Amino acid sequence: MGILYVVPTPVGNMEDITFRAIRILKEADLVLAEDTRTSGILLKHFDIKNNLMSHHKFNEHGTSANIVEKLKAGMTIALISDAGTPGISDPGFFLVREAVKEGITVQCLPGATAFVPALVSSGLPDDRFCFEGFLPPKKGRATRLENLKSETRTMIFYESPYRLLKTLQHFAEAFGEDRQVSVCREISKIYEESVRGTLSDVINHFSETEPRGEIVIILAGVSTKEYKQNKK
Repeated sequence: MGILYVVPTPVGNMEDITFRAIRILKEADLVLAEDTRTSGILLKHFDIKNNLMSHHKFNEHGTSANIVEKLKAGMTIALISDAGTPGISDPGFFLVREAVKEGITVQCLPGATAFVPALVSSGLPDDRFCFEGFLPPKKGRATRLENLKSETRTMIFYESPYRLLKTLQHFAEAFGEDRQVSVCREISKIYEESVRGTLSDVINHFSETEPRGEIVIILAGVSTKEYKQNKK
């Protein structure tokens, strides 16, 4: 059987890719890309001349069976997304699951994932945390936030710049305006920035300054004192 490699790609700076990732992308029989146009720029930058095949959330259920057959026939296939590690709020999980079911070797390379530098640089506790990814845009959002009210671990969210302010306001309503938060945007890019403070502080900042770029929100968990009060 072949091997399915899950290959992280840079979230910003091209230098963040690993030597091993470049080698795998050059040696693979086929590279699966979320967007072949975006990935084509990356491969061209590193002089990687390889076959690209589109594999994204809108076609993964239809293409995965054929890809698994290619792997069973002995092909080495690399899976990449537009940025970061496939499967983390990106396509990847479904194909990995199907490959594992068939006994195919799946190896995920270490590499770029946006939430790790955002978490570590936030100044909030990073020994225990929970990754929530993108919240439901409408239906189910209030229920999710209600379920997180007693979460003591640091929470990690992804958000679009167009919904950031509304999401921060929802957080203030659910968790209180004094809850500590760090909003990190454009990670590993020229205009990388972290805005830290209470939810009230950060809401005021982004009310005056339009948010842009890819965004990671790091939100403090409930304190021990608050947790005990909420349990009463």
